[in-house]
Amino acid sequence: MNIHPTAIVHPRAKIAEGVEIGPYSVVGEHVSVGKNTRIASHVLVEGWTTIGERNQIFPFSCIGTAPQDISYKNEETSLIIGNDNVIRESATIHRATTKEDRVTEIGNGNFLMAYSHVAHDCKLGNHIIMANSVGLGGHITVGDYAILGGIVAVHQFVRIGAYAIIGGQSAVPQDIPPYVSAAGNRAKLYGLNLVGLKRRGFSDEAIANLKKAYRIIFRSGLILEEALARVKAELGDSPEALHLMEFMKNSKRGITR
Repeated sequence: MNIHPTAIVHPRAKIAEGVEIGPYSVVGEHVSVGKNTRIASHVLVEGWTTIGERNQIFPFSCIGTAPQDISYKNEETSLIIGNDNVIRESATIHRATTKEDRVTEIGNGNFLMAYSHVAHDCKLGNHIIMANSVGLGGHITVGDYAILGGIVAVHQFVRIGAYAIIGGQSAVPQDIPPYVSAAGNRAKLYGLNLVGLKRRGFSDEAIANLKKAYRIIFRSGLILEEALARVKAELGDSPEALHLMEFMKNSKRGITR
């Protein structure tokens, strides 16, 4: 361990080998930090927070602080961060409330840029990019490989599907399906995220099936139930089309169209 003498680390905090903690950082009693994670200067980590291995946390970030929820009364709720994440300057990630499973969770390999905010009870997957000043309200889920542009604001309880991309300065009040491009205030869909899908190695057949499913759901004029039934009938052997269909069926806030 390499802990700067000006850092304040609670004696009951669990700090693994290879961890670096920079000047003036504060690590609380119930915090666990995994191997080879680097916490820079002036970082606050508190609450019941578990941080995995090889993460990089940059200055002035606040990790595991109490949720911005007026009903929260300092109950034991947690934040779990996986491995290989980059959390840039002044990011804020809050622990959960008691309203769901008491866990805010971030997966592996994510890149949270400066001033990004992950609110209570959010669930982030893997390899997500959140650009500067993205704000996630409470209870949001974000799928793997999603990209959120700068200054995007996402309403609480919204779901962002895997491989979706949202343009900068967008306001997102409803679910964004997987595989699509969205932008605007309020956000609208602009077709599939074709560049992102090709970069992630989706086959020509998979992309063609998604194009057909997109046309059926959003361009055919069918009501949603009829469109989803047609997708299942015509593309039932496409895992990507089925994933898109299941995401649409399970929406509670409604789907961005």
